Amino acid sequence: MVLRRRRGRGRTGGAAAVVAAMGLMAVTAGCSNLGAAADGRAAGDPGEVVRRSADALVRAGSSKANTSMEMASGGTRVTIRGKGVYDFRRQLGRFEVVLPPDPAGADEHRPITELMTAGALYMKNRGAGVPADKWVRIETRSLSDGNLVTGGATDPLAAAELLRGARKVGFVGQERVGGTEVRHYRGVADLRAAARAASAGQRGALGVAAAKGFSRRGVPFDVYLDDRGRVRKLRQQFTVAEANVASTTLLYDFGVPAKVRLPADKDIFAGKIAGQ
Repeated sequence: MVLRRRRGRGRTGGAAAVVAAMGLMAVTAGCSNLGAAADGRAAGDPGEVVRRSADALVRAGSSKANTSMEMASGGTRVTIRGKGVYDFRRQLGRFEVVLPPDPAGADEHRPITELMTAGALYMKNRGAGVPADKWVRIETRSLSDGNLVTGGATDPLAAAELLRGARKVGFVGQERVGGTEVRHYRGVADLRAAARAASAGQRGALGVAAAKGFSRRGVPFDVYLDDRGRVRKLRQQFTVAEANVASTTLLYDFGVPAKVRLPADKDIFAGKIAGQ
């Protein structure tokens, strides 16, 4: 989990407790032009277009990304936000994740720095007794949700790879996201199908998520693709235990430099983390 649990009462305190319990506080082939028929047929079969969107991101190379994770349970709601860059070819990302306020209304921690890789999640400034200059490394396969929810920011490539299991996909309409013309599709992603079709780097984590990560095997989604089939916006809804989690990923500025360097072994915390 990203942060330890704090004592507190009231709506905000309850929200913090729910997040702590879940571990959130413990991350196509080109389509035709968007001026095509309003029913989306010119873009091809909706399901096939959506299932190929992860490949389009790899071809794009990299992008900036904003993430938002909203969790609702028992009448409480919290939001965790992240911002960073992601290299889709190397499957590496770096994000600054901002957590909700503590019960007193002040920020409990500085933003958490997260490094995402195909096999691990690294976190810095995570608290729980970890020195400020040290990183915590967590094996992605050890996370029951494959790091779709645990880190508080969904790994952008893992989110797109989940679309490889897209089923019951329909074309909603043409819209704009961040000033870009996009096609809006809606459907349900089958976790097991996604794990079978995923790239080698994401297959293990998605397989774990399919086996035990969520209360439902199907993940409802809304995805917005540009004229190159790249994900511009993706909203996915997960059910974890008694909570509903909505993860939103925005991708933009494709091709930007995404310099991500993993920490050296000497910089990784080897001690016991409080609360574990």
